[in-house]
Amino acid sequence: MSTVDRPQKAHHKPSVGSKADKKDAAKGVDRSAVKGYNPKAFTSQSWRSANIAARRTADQDQKRLHVPLVNRNPEERKVTTEAGKGMGEGRLPPPPIVVGLVGPPGVGKTTLLRSLVRRYTKHNLAQPQGPITVVSGKTRRITFIECGNDLNSMIDCGKVVDLVLLMIDGSFGFEMETFEFLNILQSHGFPKVIGLLTHLDLIKKQSTLKDTKKRLKHRFWTEIYQGAKLFSLSGVINGRYPDAEINLLSRFISVVKFRPLVFRNTHPYLIADRLQDLTPREEVRTNPKADRTITLYGYLRGPNLPARNAKVHIPGAGDLEVREVERLQDPCPLPTLESERRRRMGEKAKLIHAPMSDVGGVMYDKDAVYVNVPGSFTRGGDAPQGEGERMVLDLQDASRTLGEGMAASQIKLFGSSSAPIDVARERRAAAPRSSGPVLGAADDDEDDDFDDGFDDEAGQAVDQSDDDEQEGSVVYAGSDEENDLDLVSGFEQDGARVDFDDDEYDGDGGEYDGENGEAEERDEDDDEDEDVPRWKTDLAARASSNLRRRVDLMALIYASSLSPEEIAAGKTVPSSATASCSRSADGDLFRVAHGDNAGDDGDQVKTACDARALEAKWADEDTLEGVRGMFISAKMGDEPEYEDEGGEFEDLEGGGADNEGGGAAEDVPYVGAVPADHAAARAAALEKKKKALAHKFDEVDNGSDDEGGANLDFYDAQKAEMARQRELNEAEFAQLDDAQRAQVEGFRAGSYVRLELAHVPCELVEHFDPRYPIIVGGLLAAEERFGFVTVRIKRHRWFTRTLKTNDPLIFSVGWRRFQSMPIYHLDDHSIRNRLLKYTPEHMHCYATFYGPVSPPNTGLCAFNRLDAAQPGFRVSATGVVLDVDRSTKIVKKLKLTGTPTKIFKNTAFIKDMFASALEVAKFEGANIRTVSGVRGQIKKALNKPDGAFRATFEDKILMSDIVFLRAWYSIEPKKLYNPVTSLLSADKAWTGMRLTGQIRRDEGLSTPLDPNSAYRKIERTTRRFNTLKVPRKLQAALPYASKPSVLKPQKKPTYLQQRAVVLSESERRAASLLQQIQTLKKDKVARRRDKQEERRKEHRKEVAKDETRKMERRREERKEKIRVNAVKRKHEEEGGGKHKRKRA
Repeated sequence: MSTVDRPQKAHHKPSVGSKADKKDAAKGVDRSAVKGYNPKAFTSQSWRSANIAARRTADQDQKRLHVPLVNRNPEERKVTTEAGKGMGEGRLPPPPIVVGLVGPPGVGKTTLLRSLVRRYTKHNLAQPQGPITVVSGKTRRITFIECGNDLNSMIDCGKVVDLVLLMIDGSFGFEMETFEFLNILQSHGFPKVIGLLTHLDLIKKQSTLKDTKKRLKHRFWTEIYQGAKLFSLSGVINGRYPDAEINLLSRFISVVKFRPLVFRNTHPYLIADRLQDLTPREEVRTNPKADRTITLYGYLRGPNLPARNAKVHIPGAGDLEVREVERLQDPCPLPTLESERRRRMGEKAKLIHAPMSDVGGVMYDKDAVYVNVPGSFTRGGDAPQGEGERMVLDLQDASRTLGEGMAASQIKLFGSSSAPIDVARERRAAAPRSSGPVLGAADDDEDDDFDDGFDDEAGQAVDQSDDDEQEGSVVYAGSDEENDLDLVSGFEQDGARVDFDDDEYDGDGGEYDGENGEAEERDEDDDEDEDVPRWKTDLAARASSNLRRRVDLMALIYASSLSPEEIAAGKTVPSSATASCSRSADGDLFRVAHGDNAGDDGDQVKTACDARALEAKWADEDTLEGVRGMFISAKMGDEPEYEDEGGEFEDLEGGGADNEGGGAAEDVPYVGAVPADHAAARAAALEKKKKALAHKFDEVDNGSDDEGGANLDFYDAQKAEMARQRELNEAEFAQLDDAQRAQVEGFRAGSYVRLELAHVPCELVEHFDPRYPIIVGGLLAAEERFGFVTVRIKRHRWFTRTLKTNDPLIFSVGWRRFQSMPIYHLDDHSIRNRLLKYTPEHMHCYATFYGPVSPPNTGLCAFNRLDAAQPGFRVSATGVVLDVDRSTKIVKKLKLTGTPTKIFKNTAFIKDMFASALEVAKFEGANIRTVSGVRGQIKKALNKPDGAFRATFEDKILMSDIVFLRAWYSIEPKKLYNPVTSLLSADKAWTGMRLTGQIRRDEGLSTPLDPNSAYRKIERTTRRFNTLKVPRKLQAALPYASKPSVLKPQKKPTYLQQRAVVLSESERRAASLLQQIQTLKKDKVARRRDKQEERRKEHRKEVAKDETRKMERRREERKEKIRVNAVKRKHEEEGGGKHKRKRA
């Protein structure tokens, strides 16, 4: 039904408000005495209703409770209009939520993706591929991923998506792929699921449409939960779904709240939205199969990713190690408050980041960037050209190489400069010094011409240069060349310069020794000159202050630009880098060379000092008082002291003289970087201490007084504790910049990073397809080793085949997918783990296999095969990891049989059970048993034959008895680990180890027959046993009930045998009559049986005719069905075709 045909909603008259009051007054209605006419404004007066409402409120409170989990992702920004606060622009925003579009082929996933992208960004995507990130609001971003129909894509998407848009064909119903994906979600942590019904426009009848929606809704609720949201998409208009339905869906997506999942909360991961190959082209040309070096781009999610040597796993490719991690600028940032002060987000803030799709006609590939020029293109046409098109045309029109262009290029110091800087000039050589030059005074003649640029004065400098200097040399700011300023600014350095050597520098006060470091006096003409520029005044003092830079220890420890030798030598910048700028009064135009890298000789770790000056310094009382607060036992300034238990508690919240803006706060020492405002920093420290004491006081008070009723319950207390810990962590790293913080704690979630991976298989790059997602999952330290993993597993009730021990099975555990050979076993009364040949029906069992270690309680699902050719339900089993201990011992029942050689009453010699006397010694004292049930025990081995032993029984056995020993044999799983490398194949299909029966079926081989395994008829002779003879003495001793009742055979005939029977005449007539009656009865029964058999023959003929007619009718129906299917198949092949569907 289209939006035009929908009926308008009926108008409801208001019952409250000013208009309703006027109407009531006009009609003379008085509602003031009637309390409760508005159920939303007044509660019921009934105690039953109040009881029901209270119970409902309690149920709602209990339903919201769950196990509190710490969310590793940053919190969402809060929209505020307060001045200066913005929307938390200074904090790292959370990563975009991942929304997966899942459904069978032809259900409308691509159409929905285009519609949603159009709704959020006003972009029309012709070929949406790969992850697509859009800004959905002022505080949230969304990454859309279209999931394919293969199992590998469904498994990968099920592990990373936060919200699933499950699309269902309403005209067809649920398909098998839908239930398979739901089982995969259930194994790997169930995210949020929203259902979407499509193709409802194919159902024309309204009653059928209503019944179909109701039936699919209840079936969807059965799989998800009661009340799960299910949307209906009516039809397609202009290649997209109706805007009203998409707007409603986007509103629900924007308000969904997500609860952190356990596995994703402990493992960092990244969804790659771009892949780039960094392998040198020459190396690829010489060896096409060489391992590649690639970079992956994407948003980090989960906990922090280590900055160095992080172990990761790419599902479908294998385990890799991250060589380098670099944080990049966010390509799809959230809008700021300054740009979004309106209630509605502006069009400029609706950004989209889809490198693998054709956004704006530009698409990134693994090794190139493609610019799509639609329509008929002619060079130099009148059609407007975009920025990307102009760049490509400029590259095509290049008439010279890059080197020639660089040689012919010109550099201007400012954008408004009239003449460029000429770098091909000679410089006057000078002996290098350990420190840079100090700027001198300018000549009077040059002051007037300074504004004219670098023309005449620079030429004079060239004429005064020596011939030894090489042409074209350029000395940058901070170099050791002499008179640098003369050539750059036109000023000449007048007078002697001041050298700041390491030996002359005093690290305490920044002053210089009068004997060595005092500067030479300037000329009297310079002292009397009143036209000296302001930037030349007090140059020595400002240069000294610039040299006294505070060393940043965090940068020295975690920076990668300095080598250990440079750090030990006291350097703060690398030797190859230029010196930093010296900010002067007129701006940052001029640079001064610092002495940070001076003095490379000798031990620079220990600074030379004067013993007398050091002694005088530490003898000063003011110096001692200034450093007293740097120790743990000292108090900070005049802050009050806290006593131990039993002492008086002094309130800190009232404030005192220290909190005022007096001079005491300025004397508080600080460790590390000195704050700009001592009073503010000290106040912040006191406030932090107050909060800690208040929190401790609240904990003690809540623990001692439980009758107050103001205490928080366990759930709220845990949430408050996690919030407090989160604030504490943020405050701890607030003083560090992003680079230092990343080196200390790793790269946080929400950062857009570039991962460089080395030794990547070349097939991943060659067969890269943006339709299949690339997930980089972080591995914990324990997950890198291999061992025997014990899981609790249950065969899926929809899987028709029974799982057999040592049959290869494909497991999906954590980030990995691999094939292994499990052994099924069951706990035998907590005594042993007994081997099972097959999985039990409708119950759980244990399985042990060899593979990578995973943490306990990690969900898993198993498959026999991953290809689509397997009919029926493809999820074989589901389970959870129990233990990773290698001490699990699985035993198998073993029966050893033997036969007696000699029998001595209750003692017998047994052979053919063991092979040597050593084996007999191992089983001495073991219980044995015969087939007839006589129990015995192994005593000792015999000398001859080998393996024979003496055994005692509770009764005398026979030579024909078989004696067996019931033992247990230890079984160990086979060490098979075959990772699924689906991304390394061209068709993204992977074939693992096959079963023996499948190999024989594929190769056309027959099963070999073992003659000993063939069934044959067993001939058993009837055994006759002698009667039991009890001696008379024993019979006399037995009680009467236990005495055998043995009767002697009858020798004389009995009375009945001896007597003769003589019938009378009447008895003979009666016997003859009875005989005749029996004869007539038998004849009557025989004739009735014949008649019934004739009727049965006629009935069989009629039934045979009916069966013949039915077979003819079925044959005709089968022919018609085959004909219709052939027509459909031909039509599908001509029109593009559709995938084969499997009805649930």
